[in-house]
Amino acid sequence: MNLRLVAALFFGVALCAPAIAQDASPAASPGQPQSSPPAGGWQGRRGGGWGMGMGQGRGVLGTVTEAASDHFMVKTDAGEMYTVHFSANTRIVKAAERRRNGGEESNEGGGSPPQPLKASDIKIGDAITAGGEIDTAGKSVGAVFIALLDPEQASRMREMQANFGKTWLMGKVTALDGVKVTLQGGPGDAVHSFVADEDTTFRKRREPITLADVQVGDMVRVEGALKDGVFVAKSVAVMGVQGGPSRSPADSPE
Repeated sequence: MNLRLVAALFFGVALCAPAIAQDASPAASPGQPQSSPPAGGWQGRRGGGWGMGMGQGRGVLGTVTEAASDHFMVKTDAGEMYTVHFSANTRIVKAAERRRNGGEESNEGGGSPPQPLKASDIKIGDAITAGGEIDTAGKSVGAVFIALLDPEQASRMREMQANFGKTWLMGKVTALDGVKVTLQGGPGDAVHSFVADEDTTFRKRREPITLADVQVGDMVRVEGALKDGVFVAKSVAVMGVQGGPSRSPADSPE
C-alpha cells in the first residue's frame, strides 16, 4: 500500500481539527467545568487530538460500543475503553474521502470534504477518531471533534499508527544536531529522531529545500525506514511552524 496515500487519509482526518478547534470547545467531562479555548484555539494545547498542533497531541481511535445522548464508549485496538464526551460545541463529521482516479486514490486534493453529522448518526460498531482534552488515567475524552470513519479509512489509520516510527514520523522539530533531527509528536506525543543522508530529499510547500532550512519549531512529516535501529529519512516535508499556517496533505511532496 502506498504510504503517501495512506498518510493523506490520516492527515485528511487529522488536519480538519485545527479549523474545528478554532470555533469549538472541548466537552467537559462530568464534574468538570466547561473551559474556554486559549488564544488561537485548542490546536496548540498538549493532549489535543490528532492534528491538534499538527500531530503534537493524542487522540482516540476505536470502535463504538455504547452510544448515549452525551457520550460514546469506545474500545481501542489495545482493548482499552474510553468515554468520549461530547456537547453542542463538539464538531462531529464524516471523514473526508480522497478523490479516486481510475479506481486509485489520488493525492492531488479533491474528493469530498468532511460532512457534518449529528451524534445520532454514529452507531454501535462504527469506527471513530476523537480528539480534545484527554484524561489518560480516567480513560475519558472531552471531545473537540469526532470523525466517523468507514472501514477502509479505519484500517488505514490503524496501519498508520502501527507504522509510526517504522516507516514514517511526524512532529515538531525540537533539536538539530548535525544530520540528526529530534521531533516530538504523533501518537503518544513521543520523542523520536531521524538522520538525513545524501539521498534524503527536503521540501516545503512543494519547493525543494535543504536540511539547513529546517528550524526548531517546524512541523514536519518524514518518510523513511529503520536501519540498525536508526530512522533514516527518505523524504522530509516541512508543513509550517506550530501555531502558524499549515498546508493540506495535497501540498506534501509527490
